[in-house]
Amino acid sequence: MSIKRLDELTIGMVLASDLKAEDGRPLFMAGIELGERHIELLKRVGVKEIDVEASVLDLSEETLREIEDYVRDFFLYVDPDFPPCIEMFKIALDLTAQAVADGWDLPDPSQRRAENVEHMEDLFTKGMGSPDTIVKHETELSSFPDIYFRIREILEDESASADRIAQVVGTDMSLSAKLLKLVNSPFYGFPQSIDSISRAVALVGAKELSTLALGISAINYFKDIPPELVDMKSFWRHSITCGILAKVLAGTQTGLSPERFFIAGLLHDVGQLIMYKKLPYASTEAMLFARENSIPLVEAERSVMGFCHTDISKPLLESWKFPEGLSNMVNYHHNPMEFPNPLEPAIIHVADTLSNAVEISQGGMYVLPNLDPDAWELLGIDPSALDEAVAEYRKQIDIIINAFF
Repeated sequence: MSIKRLDELTIGMVLASDLKAEDGRPLFMAGIELGERHIELLKRVGVKEIDVEASVLDLSEETLREIEDYVRDFFLYVDPDFPPCIEMFKIALDLTAQAVADGWDLPDPSQRRAENVEHMEDLFTKGMGSPDTIVKHETELSSFPDIYFRIREILEDESASADRIAQVVGTDMSLSAKLLKLVNSPFYGFPQSIDSISRAVALVGAKELSTLALGISAINYFKDIPPELVDMKSFWRHSITCGILAKVLAGTQTGLSPERFFIAGLLHDVGQLIMYKKLPYASTEAMLFARENSIPLVEAERSVMGFCHTDISKPLLESWKFPEGLSNMVNYHHNPMEFPNPLEPAIIHVADTLSNAVEISQGGMYVLPNLDPDAWELLGIDPSALDEAVAEYRKQIDIIINAFF
């Protein structure tokens, strides 16, 4: 961001924050590209200076080359000639250049390392613990939130009334508050404020709201992940980013419920969290192997442990009796074409890859996994739709994160 005097403003500058007149009247919202009429109005109302986004045009040629080299390192594993990958590269490049213009420093390569976890001990060694064994050990020791099971019963009951749904969800104040924040956010864009769960059910839909409640309640299960292994704020930011992008991409298709895709995106990496809990040392090995060899984390997991996080999520979601359709999207998001009906996991697959591209400008750690061309073709969209999805994500991400945490 950059503070500019009125005489320094030029057409095309972008407002970095909401602007109000001296008497408190709102003038323009953040994100507006200033035109001649905007600048004239600012002169008339006596605005002295405003906060605009820093311009990438102010960056030197050397800095731009450094940015391009930095971003290119994350695309070593994808097809550089595949149109959607080219579009993702442009998106990552633009976001990173803007971040640098706003004052962000490109990370030093040494920062892409896990902290010391020598004091940790894996509960299973390679070859001794299968995904089923690891999940069984986890679920036998840890109890799941009771509200989860009550919401799941509602989803399985086709005759459940809106009042019953509101009553069950309303017993958990934290969950209710998160749901209301979510339905009042740009995620839905309702023109009026929604102040009750029963009203939310009426507007969003019984099954849709129950699906959201189910996914949000599942997050509460993961509270004891070793902080040395993963920054949980970053983990959930990636998950929410994937959820938002999956919801937007699902909206390009006919007959799909966007809420389901948001929850599938939100929980697409839950298998990793179990691995962090049960196999912290091996998980660190996989992370280091991925970073030092410039391969996707999912491939490093297979190399180090003999399986990956979706192999863990399959028995995990089955033990939770998670809705089958949602489970399939999570479990097949790295290999959607292996599922008989691949469109839904293909959407999560594309959203996850795009999420990784977006996060390069935030200090991403891993190269992008390869984008399956058959999965991309299933969506039947133009690569420019990715740019539109990212624009929608940027409007929503911070507000939705605040709704969750």
